[in-house]
Amino acid sequence: MTTLNEENKNPISIGFDAKRAFFNSSGLGNYSRNLLSAFVNNYPENTYYLFTPKIKNRFILANEDKFRLITPSLFVHKLIHPLWRTFFMTNDIKRIKPDIFHGLSQELPAGIEKTRVRSIITVHDLIFIRFPQYYRWIDTKIYTRKLIHACRISDWIIAISNQTKEDIIDFLKVSPEKISVIYQGCNPYFRNNFSEEYDLTIRKKYNLPERYLLYVGTVEERKNLLGIVKAVHSANINIPLIIIGRKVNPYYNTVLNYITSNRLNNIIFTENILNSDLPAIYRNAECFIYTSFFEGFGIPLLEALVSRTPVITSRGGCFAEAAGPGSLYVDPSKPEEIGEAISKVTGNKELRDKMITIGTDHAKNFSDDVITGAYMKLYHSILGNFTNKSTK
Repeated sequence: MTTLNEENKNPISIGFDAKRAFFNSSGLGNYSRNLLSAFVNNYPENTYYLFTPKIKNRFILANEDKFRLITPSLFVHKLIHPLWRTFFMTNDIKRIKPDIFHGLSQELPAGIEKTRVRSIITVHDLIFIRFPQYYRWIDTKIYTRKLIHACRISDWIIAISNQTKEDIIDFLKVSPEKISVIYQGCNPYFRNNFSEEYDLTIRKKYNLPERYLLYVGTVEERKNLLGIVKAVHSANINIPLIIIGRKVNPYYNTVLNYITSNRLNNIIFTENILNSDLPAIYRNAECFIYTSFFEGFGIPLLEALVSRTPVITSRGGCFAEAAGPGSLYVDPSKPEEIGEAISKVTGNKELRDKMITIGTDHAKNFSDDVITGAYMKLYHSILGNFTNKSTK
């Protein structure tokens, strides 16, 4: 296995597939935006190229003037930009000639292996292979084909957790010597210090109760919100549950039907929450509940820990990697276990304080300087290995 060199400060140029950073509101979008922002803050000496099929109606990145945006160079590719990203972006990569090209969302453009540009991909999860029932058949086929291609032609693979690394090895039969694990971080504004007056302002802004439980995530079957709602109901927990996340039907209707048929009045779906207000909402929560059946990592877990909020999450998988030793772990398929954990956390201040202290310490492992430092060592190692091979 290649040993990573000590961090090299020599400036390099890095190209990123930035479509998700510009156009995804959560998940891959948050990962991409957070990482790009951390790079320009910690390694401003590098040159960063962001390859995007279009630039209208997109997110504006923090410190965007520090990046160089690359769009299709030919007019015909601007008209068929999905094809550009898959098949013709390589022409613009060859024209720009970055030292490294990093596919942030587990895919690479066709033909990049024929250039002299080293390529890396980040693989977030293989949920579409492990649980195909959560996806349309055609989407599963497309995602799988793109990932197999990217793993085959890339110079290196980043897995965002040991769970994801094991899945790459098991499902795709990729050599473990080609894979490094580098965790994700969260937006740095979660680490800012805010006053109690500010937190109170946010609570009033969204009409939040004085005490509440919190769920943040897409309302879809894999995330298991129904299990949390059943837990609150069966354990007779009177503290309101605040739900923040995009609703996906028909699962959302299934959850809503359960709430309605059982006349639950302490389940609150929120709307139009600003990302910048999320830290205060996390901080004011009694606990954060994230009992998904499966995740690649789970950024909301880290957001909660950084916000000094106790975490209840699922046993097994990647959850312990993200949530650490201070969180409580339950079987996500058993609402009674979830309810028991909620009652335990909300009814025991000593336990809550202990969970907060341990969780805050664990969250230091996911700081921007730790994460970007690991990436830079990897980039320089790959470039050094390639140079050494080329001169032999």
